[in-house]
Amino acid sequence: MEENVIVGRNPVREALQAGRPVNKIFMSSKISAGVAGEIKAFAKERGIPVQVVDKQRLDRLAQGANHQGMVAIAAAKGYVDVDDLLCESAGDRLPLLFILDEINDPRNFGAILRTADAVGVDGVIIPRHRAVAITPAVAKTSAGAVEYVPVARVTNIARTIEYLKEKGFWIAGAHGDGGQLYWDVDFNVPLAIVVGGEDKGLSRLVRNKCDFLIKIPMAGRVGSLNASVAAALLMYEVLRQRRRD
Repeated sequence: MEENVIVGRNPVREALQAGRPVNKIFMSSKISAGVAGEIKAFAKERGIPVQVVDKQRLDRLAQGANHQGMVAIAAAKGYVDVDDLLCESAGDRLPLLFILDEINDPRNFGAILRTADAVGVDGVIIPRHRAVAITPAVAKTSAGAVEYVPVARVTNIARTIEYLKEKGFWIAGAHGDGGQLYWDVDFNVPLAIVVGGEDKGLSRLVRNKCDFLIKIPMAGRVGSLNASVAAALLMYEVLRQRRRD
């Protein structure tokens, strides 16, 4: 069994009580109301999603172990709060954050973290739902960068963007219909760049929350770039503009 899979009611409860980073909890609808309520209360306090699934799903997750109707998926690394990223970005240099709007491919997420470490990004923000979390596959693809790039996991990306604006950040959204080419924009401001998911790109609500939209020119027949490639181009353009000779 994979080390990140926690099987059984007591092991899940103990992991939560010990403060172990957990991505998600799966439970059967047949668990007693008392046990389910206790676990859901723990999860709600720590912002951990809980999903009710059928026995077949739990059996697959538990890989033959006695799950007693409950399985949790532990994170490969703990998350931080958004305010922690703001502390990380405090100092003489201009802060740079990346917001990932529903990235679902662990290889993309891991590659983004690897580039973020190389460029010196202050932190990455991901949503709790409908997106890949910090999994062993993400950690492996990041080639160790997951240990150095702080990641905040939030309930609502749009509200987080509003909060960052209140803290003085400008929000740039990467979108194919953006009004400006990315290399024509002045990135010498406190900045958070939003990159959308592999299939849908930025959601309409998130696009509307951005201060401006930027695009990467496409001269070929393919309409868009891989999310991690797009993120890398944007990161290095910020680094280029902010370099000190």
